[in-house]
Amino acid sequence: MIYHHEVTGRIIRKLRIKKGLSQEVLSGLAGISRSHLAMIEAGTINASVDTLWRIAEALDMKLSELISMVEEDTGGSA
Repeated sequence: MIYHHEVTGRIIRKLRIKKGLSQEVLSGLAGISRSHLAMIEAGTINASVDTLWRIAEALDMKLSELISMVEEDTGGSA
C-alpha cells in the first residue's frame, strides 16, 4: 500500500475551504505554522501522524475519517 501525501493535502485543503477557514485559522487551531499547513496542502511534505491528528481535530473530525477519505480518493491504495 502506498501513502499518497498529495491526496491527503488536497483533501485537507478541500475540507478547510468547505468549512470557510483560512490557512491561518486552521493552522492556529491545529497548533502548526501556516507555512507548514501550506506545504501539506500542496503535497510537498509528508505530515506526521501527530500533525494529521491535530489537523483532523481542528476540522472537527476523527483522524480515521480523514484517512478513510484519502483511501476512498485513491481507490483504497493509500
